[in-house]
Parts: sequence; C-alpha cells; structure tokens
Amino acid sequence: MHKTIGAVIGGMLGLFLSGSALAAECKLQKFVDLPVTMSGTRPMVSAKIDGHDVTFMADSGAFFSTLSPGVASELKLRLEAAPWGMRFGGVGGEVDAHMTTVKTFTFVGIPLPNVEFFVMPGAGGRDSAGLLGQNIWGLGDVEYDLGGGAIRLFKAHDCGDRVLAYWAEGKPVNVIHIGNDEERDKKTFADAFVNGKRIRVIFDSGASTSVMKLSAAERVGLHPNDPGVRMAGLSGGIGEKASRNWIGPVSSFKIGDEEVKNTRMRFGELELGNADMLLGADFFLSHRIYVANSQHRLFFTYNGGPVFNLTAPPSTNAREPEPTAAPAEGASKAEAAATSADEPKDAGAYSRRGAAEAGRHDYERALADYNKAIELDPTDPHYAYQRALAHMALRQPLLAVDDFNQTLKLQPDNVEALVARGELRLAARDRTGALADIDKAADLAPKSADVRLQLANFYERVDLFDKAIAQFDLWISSHDEDSGMSRALAGRCRTRALTGRELDKALNDCNRAIRIGPPSANMYDSRGMIYLRQGAYDRAIGDYNASLTANPRIAWSLYGRGVARLNKGLKAEGDADIAAAIGIAPRLAESAKRYGIVPPTGAASARPSPPAPQP
Repeated sequence: MHKTIGAVIGGMLGLFLSGSALAAECKLQKFVDLPVTMSGTRPMVSAKIDGHDVTFMADSGAFFSTLSPGVASELKLRLEAAPWGMRFGGVGGEVDAHMTTVKTFTFVGIPLPNVEFFVMPGAGGRDSAGLLGQNIWGLGDVEYDLGGGAIRLFKAHDCGDRVLAYWAEGKPVNVIHIGNDEERDKKTFADAFVNGKRIRVIFDSGASTSVMKLSAAERVGLHPNDPGVRMAGLSGGIGEKASRNWIGPVSSFKIGDEEVKNTRMRFGELELGNADMLLGADFFLSHRIYVANSQHRLFFTYNGGPVFNLTAPPSTNAREPEPTAAPAEGASKAEAAATSADEPKDAGAYSRRGAAEAGRHDYERALADYNKAIELDPTDPHYAYQRALAHMALRQPLLAVDDFNQTLKLQPDNVEALVARGELRLAARDRTGALADIDKAADLAPKSADVRLQLANFYERVDLFDKAIAQFDLWISSHDEDSGMSRALAGRCRTRALTGRELDKALNDCNRAIRIGPPSANMYDSRGMIYLRQGAYDRAIGDYNASLTANPRIAWSLYGRGVARLNKGLKAEGDADIAAAIGIAPRLAESAKRYGIVPPTGAASARPSPPAPQP
C-alpha cells in the first residue's frame, strides 16, 4: 500500500498519543524534533531515499512534499501520471507533475515504507532533492525555530486559547489569527499592514527572502521607478519563468503588535493568487514562530537582527530598525513535554546555530560557532566546509582555502568544496590547480545537479568553451520547465557566440531565453554578438541598443555596436562607441580580438571571424 509522508507520520502520532494519560491542564506533546541546517536562507533537513542520503528544503509554502525530476532520475524512481492530469503553479507559472513511490523513505531516523511524492520541475534546486510541505507541517501545531536549528511538531491538549509560545518567559509575544481558506493547500495566511494598508501574507519558509507582489506594492505606494528603489535581480521557483525584483523603502511594516519602521522591502513580478506577500526565510530567521493550527492562531517572538534586508553587509545590521512589540494579552505558560535550552549541547547544534547566523549575515558569530563545532568533532568535513564559507564571506581567502583543504582531506568527493576551492585558486591565478578542482567536480557531480551551471560558467571564463557547452547541455537536458532555464539558455548562447560556431543553435538559445524572460541586458548583448558575426548589422545594433538601454555601461555592447556601425560606414558613431567601451574596460580590445571581433580595416570589411581554436 502506498502512503504519503503525512499519512505515515499521522499514524505514528496516533500510536504516540494512544497510551498517554492527559491531564486536564495545557500540555504540549512534541512528536517530531527535526534538526534544520540553513544553507544561506534555505532551511535544509536530512533524509534517506532507498538508503541514499538526500536533503530537502523545509517549505511551509508548499502544500505537498515533492522531488525534483533530476533526483528522481538519478535514483531510478519510477514515475506515474499525477491524478487527473494535475498541474501545479508557482512564482514561475504552471508545470506538469508526476507521482513516484519511494520504497523506503527514512525521516527523523525512522524508515517509512512505500511513501508517495509529487515529482515536478523547480522542486528543490541547488543542494536540495525536493521540498517537504504542508502534508507534514500541517499535521499538528508546528514550531519554526530556524535560528535555533530546529522545526518541531506538537499536539496541544486542553490549551483552550492559551498562548503557546512556551519559550517566551517574559518576552513580548505577538499573537495573530491565521486562516487557510484554501483547505487543500493548508498554507498559513494572516493579515499585515504596509504603510498602513492591509495586505494578506503567507508564511513561507521556502521563500529565501520576503517579497511582495508588484500589484500589492503599487497599492501601498511602492513603484519600480520611485526614488530609492533599485533593481534586485531575478527570482524563480516552480515554473520556468523568472521574475524581476526590486528593493525599495517603506515607512512601516506591521504584523500583530510588531512594527518595523523605515525599512526596505523586496517586491516583484510574481503571482500569489489571493495573497499579496510571502513572509520568507529572512522573517523566519529573525523570529521564533509557533503555528497553532489547533487554535487558528500564530505566536511569534523577535530574535534580533534585520527582519527583511538581508542584503545589507554585517556592519550595517546594527543600524537596521528593530521592530517594536507589545506584550501579548492573556499570555499564560504552556507546559511542554520537552523544551530546549538556548545554548547548543553538541557539535551538530553549534553547526546549525552557526548556519542560521550565517544566513542572517552575522558571520563573526557564525565563525565562533563553527570553531566550537570543529573543536568538539574535528572529523566531520561539513563543519570545516561551513567555516570556509564564513571565511569567504569575511574576505579571508587564505583561511578559506585551509578549511577547504581540510574538508577535502576528510571527504575527497565533496563537489561543493572542490568548486569553491577551484574558484579561489583561479582568483589567485593558479589556473592549473583551479582546473584540477573543477574537472574533478565535473566528473563527480550528478548529471542534473545545479552545480553544472557553476561549472559551465567557470569553463566559459577560462575560454574552455567546449567543456562549458557540455556542462550547459547536461543541465538543460534534465531541467525542463525549471526557473533556471532562461539563465542556462542565455549562458549557452553566450558561450556559442564567443566561439563563433553553431550560431544558429546559439540564436535559438538566446531567442528562447528572451521569450521565457524576463529579457536582460546580457541576453540582448549575447544575441547582438551573434547578429554581428552573421553580418546582420542592423539587428546587431538593435540588440546592442536594447542592452545599453537597460545598462549603459556594458562595455561589450558598446564595443560590438561600434564594430557594427563601422561595418555600416558610420565611422564617427562607431569610433565613439569603441572609445567609450575601452574607457570602461581598457583591455577589452585585446579580448575581443582573441574572439575574432575586430573593427573593419576598410570601408567594405568582412564579417568578424571565429576565434582561434581553443588551447
């Protein structure tokens, strides 16, 4: 018989509670205490699929647990059609889904037989096999203590309307009413206020940062072209479309009795149904949260540090406005079956707390916790790897290399450590050592791993174009409808454009990347290079114009437009473009010549030629 994770854990809960003699006083019985390690702002938990170690992202915004198609393929899991031809929506659009049954899924140390997962693009990413969703977190009450490195599930007994933030002990506790009127989704909704206007938020630990949808932002007076607003890149999730993001100032964000004044918030082109905003992992890290599904209420306390603006460097965190909160009305102590002290008790707990601090950009404190973890257990390669990342964030590359060396001594097949050390070696101009690390990582990485895109970009930077294209091919072939597809296609287009070969394929990649969107200056720049090589000078100039409209300081676009204009006999304009390009990047003419892109030597110049063969 096939079962969902939720059904199996629900059965465990029934057995756990069946023999309990419950007193007629408020009791919280904990039945899951799950260690969580932050990877940046992604809460990761460990599990096993048929004996293989995997990690999942704990995603309170996902209604059901899922696996990525790449991981399902790597583990040779059989796919079946999803019920009724179901399609799933996310910030990147809709995707088709399948089902698979895992023979043995080991979760919180317990082997569970015949567990079902949905399989869909965008479920996971980077170091994640998939998402653990509300079919787990909605089984009872759930506490998100990401700052302490844990998620806990509780069953509340005879608690009435008691405040269940059992850890608070005199701290101000916020109490808000929650709803999940879309019962099949079981997401946690609440009301909040931005600039005094009501919005509807979803508590979503799977969103790396909190973000408001564009229409809601405009309703509260925040627009992309406002003074003080800056472009903040692209974001994605389920679905292949990426969305543009901005960060801008707001005078107030208020939820419950907590208010943050004069802060900055992210907003973007995403669809959230009838919700207006995701409260993401940044909010979870700065708070301890108890979702009392038993009461349709949510309790939270403030941990300290920035609530939203995790892009700020550590030195500015102290100046980030802290929220104010009033004590909860009628707060009363709930007795928990087991509570946890704040101070870690073992190496793993220090590691998890350090990862939470690193996720909030508090790298000095993270470093202290990683030091303690390594002192307690110097044989675990993960702790050395974590400390290396903290050293990198603090711009201490020599110390980072020492820790990556130790990581790889303990675990020679650690792909992430190989890639990171390779990048540091390249920065130190050790090309031979860097290539040795990257080549080894390319041999070890799973075919569908997201690290393939990092490897491709590395090879492109060192002019090993055939290797770069091979890495792009591996990733693209196993990530249909993935939100990273536009970026991957644009990268492969750029690499082919630089080689001067397979220009028709390059053009197809760029066209598709722009169609998936949103189009970027770099995409137009790459397509402009293709048209330039093909002798389609008017089209090249048109794309370079589009690139420079988005970013006037892209030196390659200025140089390429200059070459195209010179080929059309527009000498003054062409010379001015090339001069401007060299003013931005003094050595650009050398690089362009290496790739066969040079100004014409006569009025009737030939097209730019392909570069010399690769070394």
